[in-house]
Amino acid sequence: MLHQNRWFNAGSLLVACLLVAGCSGVGLNQAPVEDRTAAGSVMPPQSAPAGHYIVKPGDTLIRIGLETGQSWRDIAAWNQIANADVIEVGQVLRVVPPEGGASPAPASGVQVRPVSTPGSSGTPAAAAGRAVTPVTVSPGAANPSGLQLMWPANGPLLAGFNESTNKGYDIGGNAGDPVFAAANGHVVYAGAGLRGYGNLIIIKHNDDYLTAYAHNRSLLVKEDQRVERGQKIAEMGDTDADRVKLHFEVRRQGKPVNPANYLPKR
Repeated sequence: MLHQNRWFNAGSLLVACLLVAGCSGVGLNQAPVEDRTAAGSVMPPQSAPAGHYIVKPGDTLIRIGLETGQSWRDIAAWNQIANADVIEVGQVLRVVPPEGGASPAPASGVQVRPVSTPGSSGTPAAAAGRAVTPVTVSPGAANPSGLQLMWPANGPLLAGFNESTNKGYDIGGNAGDPVFAAANGHVVYAGAGLRGYGNLIIIKHNDDYLTAYAHNRSLLVKEDQRVERGQKIAEMGDTDADRVKLHFEVRRQGKPVNPANYLPKR
């Protein structure tokens, strides 16, 4: 009986310790968040006010621009950010133009690290040798905008849109195949600064819509450049990808939407 009581007491102590640890809010793999209460600072709000965004761990201005449907240069200008590489977790950023003002001209004085556009390691022969599984395109809700896009590449559809696992279309092809602008617009990003997208181009078409073109071997346009529907903007590649392909996204006000609603049927 005494032996059993010792085990009971030890088990009770272990449970109490676990409860205390749970109440303390400490968890495994918890992302570090800067404590901004020190030195008279005020903790950021739990939710951002309208037209604003709260910086999360791992964010960059490029990713914030993609998620909000804005140019990262505009966001830098609206928030008077001199160095695009210096933003803080918890920082509240304006992501819409100031009231009564139009979008400013690109902030040419903003500093950002130059990014390289490395060549693809894939080859046409290697890409052609991979099996392609046909993908059924399922249209979503009707397109209320009237925006009509052309297919940005001629290859087969490898993967369709899925809000939880794929934010756009994956289109197959060979290294060096042309990638086309899906509609008229201006380039708001061209580079390799967004993890998971490789060499990336983002084109803004109007106040609501932008398209993204990822994993390219080479980029043929620059930021702030006007492009026309059907213009060759890149060459297909496999940068930051497991095979040669184009990852294509359509975003409405920063939210990924089903490209099937905007592309003609093949």
